[in-house]
Amino acid sequence: MENTLSKHEKNLSAIIHASTFSKFFIPFGNFILPLVLWTANKKEHEFVDYNGKQVLNFQISLLLYSIVAGLISIPFFVGFLPDLFNFSHFGFDGLNSLNNLNFHFDSDNFRFGRWIWPLGAVGLLQGALFVVNIVYTILGTIRTNEGQSFKYPITINFIK
Repeated sequence: MENTLSKHEKNLSAIIHASTFSKFFIPFGNFILPLVLWTANKKEHEFVDYNGKQVLNFQISLLLYSIVAGLISIPFFVGFLPDLFNFSHFGFDGLNSLNNLNFHFDSDNFRFGRWIWPLGAVGLLQGALFVVNIVYTILGTIRTNEGQSFKYPITINFIK
């Protein structure tokens, strides 16, 4: 397939992949710019059509995964809200008395500790999705600029 591709098709496909980085400058730019470039050129070039679908499917999949991870964390935030302004679990309950300033952490009654693990896991998942997005977008840009077909991992095919 590499021999039959023009330099224009390769460059346009690479630009579609790289255009997802516009999300750092434009809200939802990772959807808007690739969608515009893909729809404008999909009928003229089969390679551009394939890569546009890959990019959009990958970005939609990552958005879906991020939303699910965010929804998983909601019960932990809701469970933590009643204790959010209760500083007694940090040992600050004696601040009202000037003579009793007690900064003692009791590991058996440290309420914040039970919420840190699930939120930390969801945060790590969000960070991993961010890294996967950056790494595979760069890889897709390089491979398509060389004329190779590139398929993103962990992608749900919404656009076929």
